Amino acid sequence: MDKKSLTFDEIKLKLVNYCVYQDRCHYEVEQKMKEFLLIPEAKDEIFLYLMKENYLNEERFTRSYIRGKFYIKHWGRNKIKMNLKQKGITEKLISKCMDEIDVDDYEKAFMKIYHDYFSKQKAMKDYQKKSKTIKHLISKGYEYDVVLDVVNNE
Repeated sequence: MDKKSLTFDEIKLKLVNYCVYQDRCHYEVEQKMKEFLLIPEAKDEIFLYLMKENYLNEERFTRSYIRGKFYIKHWGRNKIKMNLKQKGITEKLISKCMDEIDVDDYEKAFMKIYHDYFSKQKAMKDYQKKSKTIKHLISKGYEYDVVLDVVNNE
């Protein structure tokens, strides 16, 4: 199927709408730009426009991403950090924005996931339940030392 030819302004508008729909990082916008045949100068001009008009803001994206993944999906810090790195966000910016997660909320979410998962493990020896629970919590992105402290103290 032939792709419809778009003008520079139409492509720019599509990318503005892409950024308005939800916060995006540079990497996502770059991937979206690959759909359009653009010369490097045009890409740079669109990037500058998106940043100047505040459609594209890496810090806002990072903060929004952290809030969403923690408060909606209940991911731990490690998993959030890893996914942000895959999107090309710097370690410094990730660390700066991690204050979006309230310490008390983090602890409550961790304990809720721990108790829910541990209580669902049936017909197993205690050490097997603990082992499966540890693996589950680590896969959710919670820190290994925190997981071990809680599991050993419960």
